[in-house]
Amino acid sequence: MSVPCSLRVGPFTSNILLKKRFIAIYIAIIWLSFIPVLMELWLYWQLLWSETNALYFYLFLPLFGLLAYVSLVFSGLFVAKIFLIVINANHSPKEGIFERSYSDKDYRYWNIRLIVKKYPIWIAHKFPFPFLDNICLRLFGTKTGFGNSLFEGWVDTEFIEFGKNVIVGQASIIQSSVVIGNLLIVKKVIIKDNVKIGAHSVVMPGTIIEENCILAAHSLTTVDQHLEKDWIYVGIPCEKYKINGFNQDGLEELINLNIDIDGIREKYEKLYERGERIHVGLLQRKKEKEEKIQQEKQRWQKVPT
Repeated sequence: MSVPCSLRVGPFTSNILLKKRFIAIYIAIIWLSFIPVLMELWLYWQLLWSETNALYFYLFLPLFGLLAYVSLVFSGLFVAKIFLIVINANHSPKEGIFERSYSDKDYRYWNIRLIVKKYPIWIAHKFPFPFLDNICLRLFGTKTGFGNSLFEGWVDTEFIEFGKNVIVGQASIIQSSVVIGNLLIVKKVIIKDNVKIGAHSVVMPGTIIEENCILAAHSLTTVDQHLEKDWIYVGIPCEKYKINGFNQDGLEELINLNIDIDGIREKYEKLYERGERIHVGLLQRKKEKEEKIQQEKQRWQKVPT
């Protein structure tokens, strides 16, 4: 299976370069993206630095660092977008099944696009707030809204269309491209409104997931699989499990929550006391044992013969 250029936990994009000469793309994007930040630093220095009183310079330095980081992300995205416009003008991305060979033009340009996106996506995902991830996806061609929770998933950056209120579980993979053997498969993935994708699941290229559908954790769709509306799918490959009843009206009234709070508390206290006794030291346990023996002796002495 391929490693998509994606927003994800862990390594964020493929570390394999098509050719070593394309390292020049990295250098160009990084160098150009730092120019606005260096200009902002020079302006900040000119406005606030003073040899006699540098209090304001150091006081606002953390805030400037945060703003400079955001500026670095946007400048990197801007430069990468310019590169992508030029690359797509020469050969636009398209769906299909292509040979995994450098002589294949579609495969070659697919790799180049991954290289261009690698740096800006990496720095955007390091930011602690997820809105930059959604900006990256939208800028690179993924249709999504800011209300979708995609931050913990691995989401490909082209030929993906999300509806509203979509949740992608931790370490799940949504990929529109995959390498299988000597073939590169690129197909559009459509995920519609109110879809929930469980943790560590994989959505393969060409998958269509209809409204109010749930893909359970540790599940896998096949290429071109169609998941029907209002169903829960489970398994590898995933199959229908049961109707999704979590979206129906009056669900709170249908759930019977007869919980014995007092019983749970009593059970917890017993387990807690048992856990505390397990961690009693050796000398204390020995002392308690001797006291118990003495109590037993005294009790038997009181028994009439």
